[in-house]
Amino acid sequence: MVALVCAVAIWQIAARVPGLAFDFPGRVPLAAAIATLGLAIDFLSLLRFLRARTTINPLSPGKASALVAEGLYRYTRNPMYLGLLLVLTAWTLYQGNVLGLAVLPLFVAYLTRFQIVPEERLLAAKFGGSYEAYRRAVRRWI
Repeated sequence: MVALVCAVAIWQIAARVPGLAFDFPGRVPLAAAIATLGLAIDFLSLLRFLRARTTINPLSPGKASALVAEGLYRYTRNPMYLGLLLVLTAWTLYQGNVLGLAVLPLFVAYLTRFQIVPEERLLAAKFGGSYEAYRRAVRRWI
């Protein structure tokens, strides 16, 4: 839902502040490539959760039944959120407005504060030392 709100904000910025529009050769194919990468990261991350038979619902991290630390989770603790950030980045490029770029750090800050930090507290309580070791070894975003 947060990503959707950010996507609408980026779209509205592009529509309402056309003076900050930008274009460059290859902008749309680059946006498509970045979106494809983001969606692939999300899909592969989702598959890891499904294989581990643990919840994918970000609103219910307390229902996690397994600590997933394989695949892309070896490089980032939050590949699904990273995938969403890449999709938003692609959307910003596609919309072609420099002010839309300001939404991206707001997305990261909001998710970190209101989603990731609470998730991490629950995972630490649930998985203890295993999660703490994982947290120390793998970065939050990238």
